[in-house]
Amino acid sequence: MTSGKLLRGRVLSFMREPLAADDMDAVRYFEDGGILVRDGLIADIGDFGDVSKANRTGLELVDHRPHILMPGFIDTHIHFPQAQIIASWGSQLLDWLNTYTFPAESRFSDPDHCTRIASAFIDELLRHGTTTAVTYCSSHRQSAEAFFSEAERRNLRMIAGKVLMDRNAPDGVLDTPQSGYDDTRLLINTWHGRGRALYAISPRFAITSTPQQMEMAQALRAEHPDCYVQTHLSENGDEIAYTAELYPQARDYLDVYERYGLLGPKSLFGHCIHLTPRERGAMAASGSVAVFCPTSNLFLGSGLFDAEGYAQVGIATAIATDVGGGSNYSMLRTLDEGYKILQLQGQRMTPLKSFYWITRGNACALGLDDKIGTLEIGSEADIVVLDSRATPAMALRMETVASLSEELFVLQTLGDDRAIVQTYVSGFEASPRPPDTVAA
Repeated sequence: MTSGKLLRGRVLSFMREPLAADDMDAVRYFEDGGILVRDGLIADIGDFGDVSKANRTGLELVDHRPHILMPGFIDTHIHFPQAQIIASWGSQLLDWLNTYTFPAESRFSDPDHCTRIASAFIDELLRHGTTTAVTYCSSHRQSAEAFFSEAERRNLRMIAGKVLMDRNAPDGVLDTPQSGYDDTRLLINTWHGRGRALYAISPRFAITSTPQQMEMAQALRAEHPDCYVQTHLSENGDEIAYTAELYPQARDYLDVYERYGLLGPKSLFGHCIHLTPRERGAMAASGSVAVFCPTSNLFLGSGLFDAEGYAQVGIATAIATDVGGGSNYSMLRTLDEGYKILQLQGQRMTPLKSFYWITRGNACALGLDDKIGTLEIGSEADIVVLDSRATPAMALRMETVASLSEELFVLQTLGDDRAIVQTYVSGFEASPRPPDTVAA
C-alpha cells in the first residue's frame, strides 16, 4: 500500500502571465522534477531529488522522463451534445445551427443517448489532455444530469449547464421560461458545489430566448450569484442583425445581456468577435470574460478575435475549442489556429503565453486558479504528460530545438492527441496509455 504517488519528469507550471517570449520569471520549471500527489492534491513539487528525499516512504513512482508534466488543460467553451456533428460540412452560424445543431440536440430527450454521448465526450476530453471544461448541455434536463453524473464518476472538475431556449428553434429543443427556470434551479440545487461540479446558467443566446426567459435567467443569477453564466455574443454578422431586430430597445448585442444583469466576473461570453467600442468598455468594466474559439471562428467563417485590442482595454479573455463548431477537441490544435488568427492581425502569441492560456490563464478567467491550472502545493492534481516527439515529424523537428520555448511551439504547432502520453485526474491515470510504474 502506498502513501502517495510521485511523478517524475520535466515539470512546467506558470506563476503568472508571461510578459514576453523569453519571460522565464513567469515559469516554474524543473528539468528533472518531481510532483508528489496525495489524496488528489499536489503535496510537493520541486527537483526530483529534493522531493523524493523528503518523501521516501511507500510511494508509487511513475517515471515520465523525458516528457513534460504540466497542469491539465482547461477548455472554457464546448458543447457536449454536438459531439456527433463535429466536422459537418458547409454552413455559417445560423444555417449550421438549424441544419445540424438543433436536430442533433433534439436526440437528448432520450436519457440513454445522453448517457452514451456524455461518456464518449469525456473520453475525448481526457484523451486530448483536457481535465476541466465549461460545457453546454442541451435544453433537456436529463442531458445535464447525464453529463454531471459521468463527470462525478470520474471525479472531474467540470462546469456545465442546460441551455435555456424558448424560441426560434424546433419544438424538440425548446423549453419555456418557467420550465427552464425550474429545471435549472433543480440542477443547481443538485449539482452546484457537489464534489468538483459547478453550474453555469446557460441562456444559449439572445436569438433563442424571449425577454420572459431572459428575466428568468436574471432571477436565477440573482438567486445563485456563485454560479457562472455562459452564453454567446457577437459571433456572426447575421446573428448580430437578427438580435437587433428581436431586441430593438437594446443599444447593441451586449446590452441585451446587460439589461438582464448577466454581466460580471463569472460571465463567459463565447466568441466576442465583432464588439463595438461601447461593448468593449462594458465588458472590461464588468469583469466579464471574452472567450476566443479559434477553430470554430475559422470553420464557420465568423471572423478574427482581437486579443490584443481586448487586452489593451482590460477585457479578461479565455480560449476554447467550441466543439462541435470547433473542429478539434485538442487545446494544442486550438492554440495552433489561434496563433494564425492573431498573425493575420499583426498580433503575437508566444509559446509561453499559449501554454499559460490553456492552463493557469483559463483558470484565472474562471476564478479557479487556486484549484486548477497550476501545480502549486494544495492545488488539485490534474496533470497532463506531453511527448514532444510523438510523431516522426515532431521527432525530426526536435533534433534542432534548443530551448523550452521552441519545444512548446513544436507541441503547439504539430501536436495533437498523439502528444498526450497520460492524463491524470486527482492524481489517477485517466487516459489509455499507462506509463511505467515502479515502487519507490
